[in-house]
Amino acid sequence: MSSAEMEKIMREELLAIVERNSRIDLKELAVILGVEEIDVVNELAALEAEGIICGYHTMIDWEKTSIEKVSALIEVRVTPQRGQGFDKIAERIYKYPEVNSVYLISGGYDLLVTLEGKSLKQISGFVSDKLSTLESVLSTATHFILKKYKDHGTVLTKKYEDTREKVTP
Repeated sequence: MSSAEMEKIMREELLAIVERNSRIDLKELAVILGVEEIDVVNELAALEAEGIICGYHTMIDWEKTSIEKVSALIEVRVTPQRGQGFDKIAERIYKYPEVNSVYLISGGYDLLVTLEGKSLKQISGFVSDKLSTLESVLSTATHFILKKYKDHGTVLTKKYEDTREKVTP
């Protein structure tokens, strides 16, 4: 295997590990990858400079806090703009601070927008007052997230597991 192939494999492994746990200790990461810690630091810096690593996020199970938060997925059907496709309308949508993400999707709708608010009413107001009124938007369908079971690869609803030792007569 060539040096370039080894670097590619190391980069893929590094990205997979950091995506699952961005707080992993750099020494531990170096041991897992079988490289020096300075190589890990340099590779992470290069990945950030290249825009491959775009940011680091903390996942919070809001149901375990006293903070009220409602999440929604909004499917949006739009008319693409000549010469710009869906990019211009997607940009208008993602500039709203309420919006967490915007995806171009296949199927009956064109864009999938995720957002969070303090209440169903706040999210509904955003959709009806801001999103639906945009010139290129033809229709929307809002889906409120009632419960998250797994998010970004992490199971949020862990079942109680009896760890007591079985004693049989």
